[in-house]
Formats: sequence, structure tokens, C-alpha cells
Amino acid sequence: MSDSKLSRNWVADHIARLPRSGIRDFFELVNTMDDVISLGIGEPDFVTPWHVREAAIYALQKGFTSYTSNLGYMPLRRSVCRYVAERFGPSYDPATECIITVGVSEGLDLALRALLNPGDEVVYHEPCYVSYAPSIAMAHAVPVAVVTKEETEFALDPAAVEAAITPRTKVLLLNFPTNPTGAGLTAGDKARLAEIAVRHNLLVISDEIYEEMTYGERTPSIATLPGMKERTLLLNGMSKAHAMTGFRVGYACGPQELVEAMMKIHQYSMLCVSSIAQAAAIEALENGDRARLEMHREYEQRRNVIVKRLNELGLPCLMPKGAFYVFPRISATGLSSNDFARRLLAQQKVAVVPGTAFGACGEGYVRCAYATGLEDIEEAMRRIGRFLDSLG
Repeated sequence: MSDSKLSRNWVADHIARLPRSGIRDFFELVNTMDDVISLGIGEPDFVTPWHVREAAIYALQKGFTSYTSNLGYMPLRRSVCRYVAERFGPSYDPATECIITVGVSEGLDLALRALLNPGDEVVYHEPCYVSYAPSIAMAHAVPVAVVTKEETEFALDPAAVEAAITPRTKVLLLNFPTNPTGAGLTAGDKARLAEIAVRHNLLVISDEIYEEMTYGERTPSIATLPGMKERTLLLNGMSKAHAMTGFRVGYACGPQELVEAMMKIHQYSMLCVSSIAQAAAIEALENGDRARLEMHREYEQRRNVIVKRLNELGLPCLMPKGAFYVFPRISATGLSSNDFARRLLAQQKVAVVPGTAFGACGEGYVRCAYATGLEDIEEAMRRIGRFLDSLG
């Protein structure tokens, strides 16, 4: 009878050291419970607009089921580059400066693996999306976090970024509006960060997945600033603003040599994005403005309600500049972020994410996604109120 335990440690050291996702771990627990109101997973509650689903169905009907170019279906790349130029500012050549990826997550992974040598450093900001530090580590590079704070509305201080730069720094990774805080970057901050990138000869990866979900005035992409197009990789995709999470379509636009390097990795791993999903993405980009704006208006209404209610409950909460998350401070309860989230789930069946899932500086906070209906948000606030009352 063989011993089921592995006879040696087969797992690579750098993978064994990776933590499990704080979000996914927590929602394994959520999935064992009934009647939970989830303010946790960052996924639109809207169904993908019908005309986009219809485009996918039509692609199936007409037999568009083969491989596409490794860079992506050329009509989609043209649509992406037109859309980026109109909405974000920079102009890209669809033939050489754009690649279609399996969501923004693969785009980031490809970029990091294409750019980094072992020991290179990547400066990024925390709290941040859970995959950033692990993705950097999986590329055998060193993640260097710059902490952002509630007192400054979780804005990224360019001076703190410059202080974190060393001779090994190669990349500055930005995500604004930010998951989990909803923080934004002013035009002045983008200009200062651009100057820093040029001065220190850094490549900027700008994850703009929530850019279409900015509330108020939008500022142009950092790639439009002087000297930046040639040193910026712009990442975006269809998941959030277009409610297409399951289609898994992202894109990256940037310097030709970097896109080519990313394509080399992509062609040996993913090969290409689903042809059917790419057909749907064209429809969303070409004819999706009305549905996108309707969803945006609904998110803004939800944002206003949840921020007001959390503050009334005594959980200080900033008004997000974008995305669909709030990051209320819960430290006055005397509970850690993890204890608060677990006890709230157990006692009132409301799921939020501990702030520490987004970096150690998230202690004392939880993330609530308002990607759910107003009725559920109001009920979740009532339940949180009862939970707080039970704490005395």
C-alpha cells in the first residue's frame, strides 16, 4: 500500500511561499452558507447586455470557432485601439501595439514575465488588488509596496514612490481607480509620477480596468503625458464596465517590443482568447455605450447610499472616486479585520472581505463591493447595524 504523502517536496520554493488569496479563502467559507448577502466578490451583478450575448450566439451560429491570431482577432484589436484612443487618449497600432489576453490578470502576468529578471524590483501601492505581489513574486522579482493612507484618501504620494526606488527598480505598477479603496489619481499626481518614471527610466504598467467607472471628471491616461507612451503598458478589459467577467477578455496596449515579448509567452501558454468571447467584445466596444452608462449611473447611486449608511453606522468611510468598492474603517469595534468579517458572516450572514487581503496596511478595514442591488445593500446595512449593536 503506497504512502499518499509525496516522497519529496515537488512544489517550487517560490510557489510554496505564496499565500493563498485572502478573498478566495474567505469565500470558500461563504459558499457553505445559505441566505448570505454578499458585499464581497468584485463582480458586476448585471447580466451581460443582451446585444453582446447575441453577438456571441451569432458567432457560434456562423461557425466562428477556430483559433485567432496569437495577438488576437484583428477586428477586435482595431476596435480596442479605436476605443482606447477615444476614451483614454493614447493612439496605438492594432497590428503591433495591442494584444488580447485572458482578462487583465493574464495581461499583467504576461507583462511581468516579459519584463522582469530575477531580483528586479516592482514598486506598487497598497492596499491593492490581491494578485499584485504574488504575480511579481511568480516572475522571480521583488514586490516593493508603497503604503497609502485614509488620512490622504488613499492617494498615492509621488514622493513616497520616489523614495522606494532603488537601482534594481524596473517597473512602477499603478491601478487607479483602485481596488479596494476606490481612490483616484489627480492630473497633477499623474504628471509627477510620469516625471519620476522618466527620470528613473522605469516602465509603467497602468491597470485601468476601473477607469470607465470613474465618478466625476476623468483624467487622461498616464500614457498620454510627455515621454510616457514609449514607457507605459496600458491594461484594460471587458469584465467590469461591460459586465463580461465570464467572457475573460482583456487587452494590453504598449510599445511594440513589449507586446511582441508578451505574445511569445501567450502563444506558448494560452495561445489565444476564445474566438466567441472576442466576437462579443467587439460588439460591446462598438455598441455598448448605452448599457455601460446605465450601469455606471446605478453604481453611482449605490455608492452614495452605502457610503452614507456606513458613516451613519459609525464606520468611517470615504467617498470612492471610482470602481465599485468602499473601504470602511472598523478599528473602533476592537476587532481585527478578519474577526470582524468572520463574526459578521456567522452572526448576520453578510459577507465582506477583510482589509488584510489587500496588504498588511489594510488591517482595521473591510472591503464592501456595491456590485449588488440597492435592496440588498439596504438590508446588509441593517444587519451590520444589528451586528454593531451586539458588540456593545
